[in-house]
Amino acid sequence: MRTDVENGLYIAESTKVVQRAINAGHTPRSFLLAQKHLGQLVAEFNRFPDAPIFIGDDAQLQDLVGFHLHRGAMASMNRPAPLDLDEVLAASSRVAILEDIADHTNLGAIIRSASGLGIDAVLLTPKCVDPWYRRSARVSMGTVFDLPWVRLKSWPQDIERLRVHGYRMLAMELTENAVPLNEIQLSAGEKAAMILGNEGRGVTDEALAAVDTTAIIPMHRAVDSLNVGAASAIAFWHLCSSPR
Repeated sequence: MRTDVENGLYIAESTKVVQRAINAGHTPRSFLLAQKHLGQLVAEFNRFPDAPIFIGDDAQLQDLVGFHLHRGAMASMNRPAPLDLDEVLAASSRVAILEDIADHTNLGAIIRSASGLGIDAVLLTPKCVDPWYRRSARVSMGTVFDLPWVRLKSWPQDIERLRVHGYRMLAMELTENAVPLNEIQLSAGEKAAMILGNEGRGVTDEALAAVDTTAIIPMHRAVDSLNVGAASAIAFWHLCSSPR
C-alpha cells in the first residue's frame, strides 16, 4: 500500500484526506474502509461509481495493509500531471523551498503551516520525500492537495530560475553572517523564497552560497535552534505578514 510513483498512484488515508484529494480534482481508483465509515464517503462513492469499494472490519484492514488504518478509510488515487515551475513562480510571491526533508511527518507539518499561513507554493528538491505519501498527506490534514507544489529537477541550479522571476532568495540556517528573522523586511510587490534544510544537515553550502540573506530565529536558554517544522511556521508567518 505504498506510494507508487512509477505507476502514477498514491494512497490517501483518512476520510478527510480522501475528501480533500477528490475535492482538489484527483481521481480515485478504489476505496478501502471499515464498515462503520461507509456513510462518511457516500458523496464520493456517488461521484465515482466505477471505483470499487472494499470493506472490512478494523482487524481485517490492519492485517491487510500492515498498520492501523487511521480513521478507518483510504483510497488509491491517480496522480495528476505535475505543475509547471515557471507558471507556479509567475503566479506566486511567497515560496517555500524544502531542501532534502527526510521525514514524512515533518513534511506534512511544514505544508500545513505553509498553507495556513499564506505561502503561495512549495518547491521540493530532488531528494525531498513525497508530499503525497500517506503519512505526509495525513499530517498535512489534506492541505497538500490545495497548495501548489513542484519538484525541482536541478538543485541548486534552479535558484537562477527563481531569480529570473524576481525572487529574493532567503535561507534559514545558523551561519556567522545570519541576521535575525525579524530584521528581514520585504517591500510591497517584492517576491521572496525561503529555503529550509534537511533535519540533520541543514541547508547545504551550495544553496547558502546562492542566497541573498541567511536568517536565524533568536533563541534563549542555550537552545540554538528549533525543529524544522516549528522553525518553518515562524518563518512563514514573518514572510506572509509583510505587504505583497
